[in-house]
Amino acid sequence: MIDIKVPAVGESISEVTLLKWTKAEGAWVERDEVIAELESEKATFEINAEKAGVLKQGAKEGDTIKIGDVVCQIDDAAAKPESAPIAEVKPAAAEKPKQTSSVPVTAVSNEVKATPVAAAIIADKKVDPQTIKASGSGGKILKDDVLQAISNPGKVSFNGSGLNSRNVRKEKMSNLRKTISRRLVESKNTTAMLTTFNEVDMGRIMEIRTKYKDKFKELHGVNLGFMSFFAKACAIALSEWPAVNAYIDAEELVYHDYADISIAVSTPRGLTVPVMRNVESMSMADVEKKVVELAGKARDNKLTMEELTGGTFTITNGGVFGSLMSTPIINLPQSAILGMHKIQERPMAVNGQVVVRPMMYLALSYDHRIIDGRESVSFLVRVKELLENPELLLFGKDPVKTLLEV
Repeated sequence: MIDIKVPAVGESISEVTLLKWTKAEGAWVERDEVIAELESEKATFEINAEKAGVLKQGAKEGDTIKIGDVVCQIDDAAAKPESAPIAEVKPAAAEKPKQTSSVPVTAVSNEVKATPVAAAIIADKKVDPQTIKASGSGGKILKDDVLQAISNPGKVSFNGSGLNSRNVRKEKMSNLRKTISRRLVESKNTTAMLTTFNEVDMGRIMEIRTKYKDKFKELHGVNLGFMSFFAKACAIALSEWPAVNAYIDAEELVYHDYADISIAVSTPRGLTVPVMRNVESMSMADVEKKVVELAGKARDNKLTMEELTGGTFTITNGGVFGSLMSTPIINLPQSAILGMHKIQERPMAVNGQVVVRPMMYLALSYDHRIIDGRESVSFLVRVKELLENPELLLFGKDPVKTLLEV
């Protein structure tokens, strides 16, 4: 019998939370097979079986375990069954898959998270998913949620507790949520945070995406999104306004001659901010591939400590949730964060004429201790210029002016 202990995952981390067992009690596990997922205050990670054998769990999901404690044991002397059973942990009853492969659900948007049965009912009854209160894991709509909405139009049941409920629930804060809470309060209390706003006409970028999206996908295997334009624009602007890319360390100012841009990713477990390294040296396709990679890892709780540390500037996109304007909080120890928002058609005055343009509000929150108003406003104006004139992203300058050397 061998003990599997919680490994050290950082100098300041003394305990972790057992998120879930990926192998059931008494199951046969192979050497190096993943048996559980743990969560520290900074990231999630997996533990593996050090030897093949029968698993004996020593803790329950949700338990807090100290570094070095035994989380489980493996009986390596046990005989391997002739036909080892599938040892994956069964999903909860509310999340069991339904056999509905023959039911088309083409009327339901891919953005709606619902079980197959729920999606089929939504499509058949033409129910607006926005009117349904989801009670499934990660905000997934379950069959009972749809039936509840149909039988009680205009009435909402919280968390599947029924109408006229007075139920109150308490849940233990996860280590990740504790960290998010502590760092946001620390950021508000220790920085001289100020936010400046501007707006950008997204027309040119939208035209480029429409014209080249198919070719881009064909050549690079990834969609052409907005993040590559924003990341490259910020990298250029950061090179021109280095204070926005710096931070304070005691009585010193630390400047960075590179752009390691963090991107805020919302997951069911909380907000994570993985980092794209040396964005100034990346192509548009490189950025889009890295965004997809990091977002996928964030959703699957697979981000490493290295991928979560060391950013010099952050971009957050509240527009994907419908936010029109916000004041994002600085991601310490950085000194600035750019907030993207929803693109909305608005009447704008262009050359004396009122025209409808796809506009986005931009917000730059910055630490006034290191970044002056001139620098913050000029940085945001530069980002706006680069986004409204995407050809500038190639050189950082107007191609004609570059040609004429003026």
